[in-house]
Amino acid sequence: MIKYDRLWSTLKEREISQYRLIKDFGIDKAQLHWLRKNMVVKTIILNNLCRILNCRIEDIMEYVPDEDTD
Repeated sequence: MIKYDRLWSTLKEREISQYRLIKDFGIDKAQLHWLRKNMVVKTIILNNLCRILNCRIEDIMEYVPDEDTD
């Protein structure tokens, strides 16, 4: 599973609020909702976030193997 938990830490470190992402950088509220819920997002959104935050993709997302449900 792809998780976006690191995004929220990176935002805090950079002192950039979700409000600022929406108002100053044009990130859609729905996109932030999808990220918060670890849902599918377009790569252009991830690209924009890396550009805005001046960070690498691993500062925004990580792969976590699914737990076996056997």
